[in-house]
Amino acid sequence: MADNRKGFTLIEVVIAAVVIGILAAVAVPRLSASKDKAYAAAMMADLHTVAIFEEQYAADNHGQYFSGTATSDTPLNGFTPSKNVTMTLTAFNILGSQLADWTATVKHSQTSESCEMRAGEITCTTTNALSVGVLPP
Repeated sequence: MADNRKGFTLIEVVIAAVVIGILAAVAVPRLSASKDKAYAAAMMADLHTVAIFEEQYAADNHGQYFSGTATSDTPLNGFTPSKNVTMTLTAFNILGSQLADWTATVKHSQTSESCEMRAGEITCTTTNALSVGVLPP
C-alpha cells in the first residue's frame, strides 16, 4: 500500500523561513538607505525652490531678503516646504546698501540628515558623509 502523505515536512518549512529571513535582512537596509536619499532629495528641492522665492522677494523689496521658519503647516511669504520639513531662513540685510544675503537650513523629521544653503551652495550632512552641491545659475 502506497503512503500518500500531503504537505510539507518540518525541515522544508524551516528552510523556507530561513531563506525569507535572509532576503529580509538584505532588503531592509537597502530600503532604509533609499528613504534617506528621498528625504535628502526633498530637502534639496525645497532649497532650490526657496532660492527662487528669496530672489523674487528681493526683486520686489529693494534687494532685501526675508527671514523666518517655514513648515508645511506654517508657510513663509508664500513658500511651503515639503511634508515633515522645517526650513529656517536667515537674512542679512543692511538697509540702504547692496550688502544683503541669506542662508537656509533645512531638516526633515524622519532622518538625521540636514541640508544648508549658503551663497548658492547646498551642503548636506549625514551621520556617514558630507555631500556638497552648487545651485545651477
